[in-house]
Amino acid sequence: MSDHGADSRYAWLRLAATLGLMTIGSAAMYVVAVVLPAVQAEFGVARADASLPYTLLMVGFGLGGVLMGRLADRFGVMLPVLIGAAGLASGFALAAASGSILGFAIVSGVLLGFLGSSATFAPLVADTSLWFVRRRGIAVAICASGNYVAGAIWPPIVQQLVESIGWRGAYNTLAVVSAVVMPLLALALKGRPPAAVAGITRGGAAARPSERPFGFSMNQAQALLCVAGVACCVAMSMPQVHIVAYCSDLGFGAAQGARMLSLMLAAGIVSRLVSGLICDRIGGVRTLLLGSVLQGTALLLFLPFDGLGSLYVVSALFGLFQGGIVPSYAIIVREHFPPAEAGARVGTVLMCTLFGMALGGWMSGKVFDLTGSYHAAFVNGIAWNLLNLGIVLLLMWGLRRQRGAAPASA
Repeated sequence: MSDHGADSRYAWLRLAATLGLMTIGSAAMYVVAVVLPAVQAEFGVARADASLPYTLLMVGFGLGGVLMGRLADRFGVMLPVLIGAAGLASGFALAAASGSILGFAIVSGVLLGFLGSSATFAPLVADTSLWFVRRRGIAVAICASGNYVAGAIWPPIVQQLVESIGWRGAYNTLAVVSAVVMPLLALALKGRPPAAVAGITRGGAAARPSERPFGFSMNQAQALLCVAGVACCVAMSMPQVHIVAYCSDLGFGAAQGARMLSLMLAAGIVSRLVSGLICDRIGGVRTLLLGSVLQGTALLLFLPFDGLGSLYVVSALFGLFQGGIVPSYAIIVREHFPPAEAGARVGTVLMCTLFGMALGGWMSGKVFDLTGSYHAAFVNGIAWNLLNLGIVLLLMWGLRRQRGAAPASA
């Protein structure tokens, strides 16, 4: 095995650097939820308006992922990561200096989302999938877990900073971290993936790319995955984006909400790693089905339980149940679509999951403004989760139909 080949020691070292980059690069999408109550109070806006920075950040995050993925395909992943470091450093600094919610939202969308965090998600996931063959599922899960490591460590840190130096000071601190640490980690990503890896597919019935994935045309299957990605993440975003504000409304305080968010995402790390191991055994579609069922169950539990202790338990369960959903889409694409198209298709599906997070973050705030309660927002999330579950069941049905038709055509 080459020192720089697939599944090599170098590949695992790259994965370690990738995990660090995603942990820093994903901070923006979580800290904006932590500062939401302080930003809303300072600018004197409604909850939906205060959620706008998160929404634009996630839209920019998704759109930028496609651009950064193309740059990575052409020049290697190091270039987009360096662009992302510059975007995050300048974005945090300018957001800290913003004088209105609109200015804060625009900076969040363009610099923190489109040019910043986007470089440390889809491109890194796609790049990781090209460096591994035998352990692709767990490698992608480790990479994607950086997104949740960020959610586990940054909310309590930023909450402490908000309480001591204000939300603007917290953002300036993150600007310095992004400017100093990310370029150093990017140096580990100079190498290009082994040329042969892009054409390798894993063995087994679950990993045979087809010209008609799930019995549909390429575009139809891609569209179904995109809609499923939007739906599951609209549901996923409700607790992740609004748990801090929810705890404040219940009288528990923002600090308890930040700790709850941290617990939720720490549990998500465990979920992503376990799901990666499961994915290597049962395939991406079945793993996605399992995650969808469990996420819907956890959302239902938020309805009857709103005590402090019970919310901690339900938040931990939510993290454990839904953490493996998003990485499953990347594995599904690698298993059921031509490898040569994997980068673009992974980027597109992950973009849709981010759009779902953006839509869900705003929608939950709007439902709260209309009803004065988060109860209806949880019900809305459950409805979107049912849509996701329906699409996954349709994909499962398509796979069974294909397998049933195979002997007849043999």
